Amino acid sequence: MTDIWWKAHPHDLHRLADRVSSVYVERSHIDRDENAVVVINKRETVRVPAAMVAVMLLGPGTRITHGAVNLLADSGTTVCWVGEQGVRMYAAGLGPSRGAGLLNRQAWLVSRTKERLGVARAMYRMRFPGEDVSTATMQQLRGREGARIRKLYQAESRRTGVPWNGRVYKAGDAYAAGDDLNRLLSAANAALYGICHAVITGLGASPGLGFVHTGLATSFVLDIADLYKAEYTIPLAFDLAKQGHTEERDARLGLRDRIAQDKLLGRIVHDVKTLLSPERSDMPDVEANELWDERRGTVQGGVNWAGAEDGASTTISDPGMGDEHLAIIGPEFTQDTSSP
Repeated sequence: MTDIWWKAHPHDLHRLADRVSSVYVERSHIDRDENAVVVINKRETVRVPAAMVAVMLLGPGTRITHGAVNLLADSGTTVCWVGEQGVRMYAAGLGPSRGAGLLNRQAWLVSRTKERLGVARAMYRMRFPGEDVSTATMQQLRGREGARIRKLYQAESRRTGVPWNGRVYKAGDAYAAGDDLNRLLSAANAALYGICHAVITGLGASPGLGFVHTGLATSFVLDIADLYKAEYTIPLAFDLAKQGHTEERDARLGLRDRIAQDKLLGRIVHDVKTLLSPERSDMPDVEANELWDERRGTVQGGVNWAGAEDGASTTISDPGMGDEHLAIIGPEFTQDTSSP
C-alpha cells in the first residue's frame, strides 16, 4: 500500500522544534502517560508530547481513552475521526485552549465585500495561472471557470477515449446518479471534500464560512476542494472508467494513492493559510483568550477584573501550525485461524 502522504518516522518527533501540523494514527491504541499521549500497536510504542501536535487524525482500527482525549483537549489539539489515510471526515473535537485567530480572520474577510471578493479572486487566480483576474467580477469568474471545466472534460474524454455526455449528480448521495463516469466523479469529489474538511478543521478555520460558495455548513470545504478537482478527481475518474474500475471504493482508493504520491495535504495547509492571510490586510492579529470591550476592542482574558481599570497584559501565543506531518500505522490485522 502506498505510504500516507505525510508519513515520517515517528521517532523523528523529538527533533521537531515547533508544533507538528498533524499526526495520523491507524490500527493502534492511544492512551495517556502524564503529559504525553502514548500510541501502542503490535509493532511499536510511540510517546507523543501532546503540546507538540496541532491536529491528531484517528484512522480505522484506532481506539482512544478518555484520559488521552482530555489531555489533547487541554493542549488545544484538534482530534479528527477520519477514514483510511484521511480520505473521509467523520467527526472532530476541538480543545478549549485553541486560539481563534484564523477563524476571526476568516470571519472578518468573509463579512466584508471588498475583502471577500479579494479572497475569491485569489482562489480563481490559483485556477488560472498567469491570467489577470484583479478586476473580474464574480459573474465573469464563474463564466470563465465553467468554460475551463467544460474544456477539461472534453480534453480528458479525448485522452482516454471515454465518452462524455455531461455532468449529472445527486446532491447528498455521491454514488446515486448518472453513468459510471459521473458516479466516479461524485465519489472522488466526496473523498476530496473529506480531506479538505479535515485540514480546515485541524487549522481552526470554519468549514462553513465560504467565499465563493455560501449557505452550506461545508461552503469553505467546497471552495478549497474546487482548487484541486481539475488536477486530481477529474483525470482520476476518466482513468478509472477507461480501466473498467467503476466502484466507489475504486475512486476513493485511487484518490488516496495520488494524494499520497503528491503529498497534497501539505499543499492544502499552505493554500488555506495563504488565502486567509492575504497581503495588505489591515485586520489586526487577535490573541487567544481575550474579552471583548466596547471601548478598547479587547482586553486580556483569564484576569480577575474586579476593582481594576487595567490588568497586566500577558501575550498568549496561539499554537503554530508547522509543515511537518507524521503517521503512526500499526501492522495489518490478522485473523486468528486457530480452533477454539
